[in-house]
Amino acid sequence: MLFHAGFGDQGPDVYVIQRTLTIDGPLDADRWHASWQALLGRHAALRASFHRRKSGEAVQLVSREAVLPWREADLSGLPEADALAEVGRLAADACAERFDLGVAPLLRVLLVRLGAERHCMVLTAHHILLDGWSMPILFDEATTVYAAGGDPSVLRRTASYRDYLAWLGRQDKDAARAAWRAELTGDGEPTLVAPADPARTPELPDQTKADLPASLTRALTDLARRNGLTVNTVVQGAWALLLARLSGRDDVVYGTTVAGRPPELPGVESMVGLFINTVPVRVRLDAGQPVVEMLKDVQSRQSALLPHQHLGLADIQKHAGPEAGFDTLVVYENYPRPAAESAPGTLTFTTLGLRQATHYPLTLGILPGDRLEVEVSYRPDLVTAEPARALAGRLVRVLEQLVADPSVPVGRVDVLDAAERHRAVTEWNATSAEAAETGEATVPELFAARVAAAPDAVAVTDGRQSVQFGELDTGADRLAAYLRGLGVGRGDRVAVMLERSAGLITSLLAVWKAGAAYVPVDAGYPAERVAFLLADSGPALVLCTEATRAAVPADLAGQTVVLDDPKVRTAVAEAPAGESRPPVRPQDLAYVMYTSGSTGVPKGVGVPHGSVAALAGDRDWALGPDDAVLMHAPHAFDASLFEIWVPLVSGARVAVAAPGAVDAQRVREAVAAGVTAVHLTAGAFRVAAQEDPECFTGLREVLTGGDVVPAASVARVRGACPEVSVRHLYGPTETTLSATWHRLRPGGPTPDVLPIGRPLANRQAYVLDAFLQPVPPGVAGELYLAGTGLARGYLDRPGATAERFVA
Repeated sequence: MLFHAGFGDQGPDVYVIQRTLTIDGPLDADRWHASWQALLGRHAALRASFHRRKSGEAVQLVSREAVLPWREADLSGLPEADALAEVGRLAADACAERFDLGVAPLLRVLLVRLGAERHCMVLTAHHILLDGWSMPILFDEATTVYAAGGDPSVLRRTASYRDYLAWLGRQDKDAARAAWRAELTGDGEPTLVAPADPARTPELPDQTKADLPASLTRALTDLARRNGLTVNTVVQGAWALLLARLSGRDDVVYGTTVAGRPPELPGVESMVGLFINTVPVRVRLDAGQPVVEMLKDVQSRQSALLPHQHLGLADIQKHAGPEAGFDTLVVYENYPRPAAESAPGTLTFTTLGLRQATHYPLTLGILPGDRLEVEVSYRPDLVTAEPARALAGRLVRVLEQLVADPSVPVGRVDVLDAAERHRAVTEWNATSAEAAETGEATVPELFAARVAAAPDAVAVTDGRQSVQFGELDTGADRLAAYLRGLGVGRGDRVAVMLERSAGLITSLLAVWKAGAAYVPVDAGYPAERVAFLLADSGPALVLCTEATRAAVPADLAGQTVVLDDPKVRTAVAEAPAGESRPPVRPQDLAYVMYTSGSTGVPKGVGVPHGSVAALAGDRDWALGPDDAVLMHAPHAFDASLFEIWVPLVSGARVAVAAPGAVDAQRVREAVAAGVTAVHLTAGAFRVAAQEDPECFTGLREVLTGGDVVPAASVARVRGACPEVSVRHLYGPTETTLSATWHRLRPGGPTPDVLPIGRPLANRQAYVLDAFLQPVPPGVAGELYLAGTGLARGYLDRPGATAERFVA
């Protein structure tokens, strides 16, 4: 009974190794079988089984004898192409057949007859039994025994696997733990590219391959030689660059297999058993560092850890912490291969395939040779096929760039091909639109055009009154003139603390007509937040009513205008309408809206008129004079931009909701009153969809966003109201309500996850990695937004603006 060093690290029983060879020559199947059976008696490691005690301890049990599972098949009646295809199927079946770790031996052989002097042999073993290095040893020994008529005595005595276990027991594990801990200590986060799902039953991996041209293989070898590197290091560095793009990190950890055969142990090169170990490799990526310098650093660090590679992975990760976690593996198979003619003049062996299945979601296998072979194995239960199959090509693309210019900065290495880059950067952002939608206009100008076209059409209703477009324009003109008389001018800011009503809309429009920007403040905010917003924004005036006056801090009493005060009403009514006013330009500030401050101090987002016009004037809103939009959001919330300005510049009606929250019943009442479009926050939409999905019946469109919108809620609403469109809006306050949208029109399926959609007109959306390069499709990255919808920045915070807004 022996304790097996690597058992705890090798994962579930999907961890297999399989080699398929063709054998040309007159093969005696019985003698070949006897030769392989003899090897079980020669190598104790092949007769091992593995058990876990109740304590969880792993134990290796070596039987005195074991019978080799042997199967034969005859495909000699098939054409060779068909026969080889069938061999592939049989090999896949052999790989899929699980091993019982408690029953020795954990290997089996399939011998397939293709013709009188042509056979295929498939050797399948659990990786816990032996490693790739052991495979050619076994084949060379089997052919030697076969040539000797099946007599194993012709083989030289080899060192025992016990010698290796004894060597392992003599190593300084504490020193190794300290070395790994020092190397891997970082940000406390593992490097993962697949979702963690420990309860899922692992599936056998699929594979995809790519062969490097001989010229590229030679160039890689030359690059390595010139810079004192190994080809293994170059490939691992390329993988680190690719992994950074897949994981969105600039400090990555992946696993690599090491031979684990200590050169100081006599005879270790001819031992059969499991010697390999999986160890973490950490690569820190500096965008400005030349790639060749990064490669040298990788090799230097790995060389320093060579004396400590005997420590098991579980032990390394236990002592190094979560930053040592990873779910990708690199296997550079630099070990001896079977000889081309293992039995001179008798049999010739040619390797058809080598398959190694691991429990990792992604495994990169590299086979050196005149043409470097790249093999990507992926678990289809965790990684989808298309991006996994693209990885081999991406790795080749990175290697080509390294060869072309080893001094290229790390951040400039591209993993996309030309077509992918063009699609991500250009095609998906082909959003050009006409001038009225580009931010070259202002909402007051667009509104004036609607007034001129239909002055008697109803613009706003609030339950107490209906206001026509012409009346709204005149009322805003008079209030603007009054404000100018109080000294408000271009570039000023005016705080607006009003409850939702037609008067609120008049006031907001009047501030713009006076040349100023409005600062929306909800009087229902806590007193501390109201005081902060008003102190931070520095308004020239504060507009309120008697109902909201108490929320205005006492120190601003001299700057407060109470709009329903009789004297103020009279003065506004007597103010001139239609007189010349300061022109409002697209680049002028339109409003300052504050963030929630949930991640720090609230910041005032300054948005120019051009961005508001670009949003409100976008023709894809598809609103017209027959539409009405429910206004129920606080005017300090950017959803109010859709609820107020989009209908007003479209000739539609703003239906102002009565005080209180809007629920499913209120939506029904709004629809009965002629409302055709409603925006609900993600939370309110989810509740309405759960309680009364039919409440949206009669709407043309319901809009939602601001947080994760459950696809199940969307499906429920669409099922109850099949004629209603659902539009998902996405965008932070800094992008004027919405940077992207996704519209689900009537009919068609509901996606499992609601996407954020495509950019609005004249906006661009880029998903970039840590080096500001576009990520491959399907890979997570940071969203960067550009175009006409951007805010000017944060009010009086140049540092925060520089961090958030990139030129």
